Amino acid sequence: MHAVSADRALLFRLATSSQLERIVTAVPAAQRRAWRAASRYVAGTTFGDAARTARALHEVGVGSSIDQFGELVHDASTAAAVASDYLRLAADVAALPETVWLSVDLTHLGLDIEPHRCAEYLTAIAAALPVGRRIQVGAEDCSRTDAVLACILTTAGHGQRDRLGATVQANLRRSRTDLDRLIDAGVHVRLVKGAYVEAADLSWPFGQATDIAYVQLAHRLADAGSQFALATHDGVLQEALLAGLGPRSVEQLLGVQPARLDALTARGIPTRVYIPFGDSWFRYWMRRVAESRGA
Repeated sequence: MHAVSADRALLFRLATSSQLERIVTAVPAAQRRAWRAASRYVAGTTFGDAARTARALHEVGVGSSIDQFGELVHDASTAAAVASDYLRLAADVAALPETVWLSVDLTHLGLDIEPHRCAEYLTAIAAALPVGRRIQVGAEDCSRTDAVLACILTTAGHGQRDRLGATVQANLRRSRTDLDRLIDAGVHVRLVKGAYVEAADLSWPFGQATDIAYVQLAHRLADAGSQFALATHDGVLQEALLAGLGPRSVEQLLGVQPARLDALTARGIPTRVYIPFGDSWFRYWMRRVAESRGA
């Protein structure tokens, strides 16, 4: 593992701690304090909350991707229920502006249980979306990258590439090869730096090495004529790539650097915001805090 600040490494561990989540949410006063901090990054607990946020963003020229919180499902019946929820969401977004997409983490659809069934769920959800919308697949840790990529390519191969998006993490050493496979499949790419703390033989260190990898991957996408978005809050990196590649879509997280988002939109840069909703907000908030420590 690369050297990272002790507080950041600790926060990443806490961000995946179900025990900490249970402790905090079991104490009403602690839960209220945590929610006050987390609500900056979360639309609310219901789809209606997310829909209102998406409409407000659309009014100021910003697209969005709505995600129902959840991950690391290890029960087949739960995964099936989540897939049903997403099929309803695919129908619900038809009533929202055409700039509203969906987003999902595949471990929420049971990737760790039955990868082939997860691919079937993803394909069905993509097919249920209105024309012109996408479902963006979120990044997982490196140990799951092969399974995530296989699901995406399977769905693309079933004629759904135009309703599908993949997330590529620039800090992973394998990402150039993965990116070429996604380019060949014609899948839209959301390019991120990467948030997970991975082993040194699997990833570039955070900082200059990851930034260089990010620039190289962005140019690879542009040279291939692929559809992609620069999903980073690094303003210097954004500006360097916008200057070198011309106007490109930029994606941000709800509540992170909103002034930067406003400035990009005012310049006519296409922008999109990730909008999560649901009850499982605690660990997502902890990840945002962890990422702020040296990200």
